[in-house]
Amino acid sequence: MDKNHALAAFGALSQRTRLDVFRLLIKAGVAGMSAGEISETLGVRQNTMSANLSVLVRSGLIRNAREGRSIRYFADMGGLRGLLAFLMEECCGGRPETCQPVIDELACADQETAKTRDPYNVLFLCTGNSARSIIAEAIMNREGKGKFRAFSAGSKPGSGPHPYTLDLLEGLNYDTGFARSKSWDEFSGPDEPQMDFVFTVCDSAAAEECPFWPGQPITAHWGLPDPVAVEGPEAVRRAAFLETYRTLRSSITNFISLPMSTTDGMAFQRKLDDIAKGTARSATSPIHEGPA
Repeated sequence: MDKNHALAAFGALSQRTRLDVFRLLIKAGVAGMSAGEISETLGVRQNTMSANLSVLVRSGLIRNAREGRSIRYFADMGGLRGLLAFLMEECCGGRPETCQPVIDELACADQETAKTRDPYNVLFLCTGNSARSIIAEAIMNREGKGKFRAFSAGSKPGSGPHPYTLDLLEGLNYDTGFARSKSWDEFSGPDEPQMDFVFTVCDSAAAEECPFWPGQPITAHWGLPDPVAVEGPEAVRRAAFLETYRTLRSSITNFISLPMSTTDGMAFQRKLDDIAKGTARSATSPIHEGPA
């Protein structure tokens, strides 16, 4: 955790109600609590509570997850561990082992949370949300095997998924009932799922406008050319969609194999950057025509 994130966390906890909420969610553990339960327990009106919960979510100290029509809130032990690690970085007169029992205890609590936590939420962003991001959403939801829950959106969504996108996915036995083009605004509200990871798949090399996601999710840029923009015979155009699928599946397979117990820190970010480099190399490879 860097200093700016630490300041945001301390700022969130500097208000009495938010501090009470955070302590209450720490006590609730992996069961979490709904906004209504938190409001009732603390005697705070729900509209006031909603604003305070949003501040805590943005600070990285709590997270939310949708359960049916309701949303539950949980203390983010990873965020707390990162905050304490920031404070203890050079603690105890050069004897950090004095603080180690505290960090070890938090690590154990974080591991217990990981066993029972909801799936990691992953958002794929591009411009039109008609091909690349929808393909990535389909792959992640299949390959993630319940550990990851994927969504997709665009900064300037079109009228719907490209027909070649649907043909490709259906030909590979994906259920395309989920597929629709939508704006990223759908996921920006305080009651929407909190994103753990946000990946942009637009092609900045082609001067394509890539969306920027605010907040503090872990982000990476997997730039890919837009297969919709490929011109030529139908076989060549469909081959471009297939190459997009192959590249994204490789990147996603590499991503889901990463250990999720240590997502904070430069080491994890370097691994994401390595995947991004592999995506870029694949994106510049010649398009292979013919069946998969």
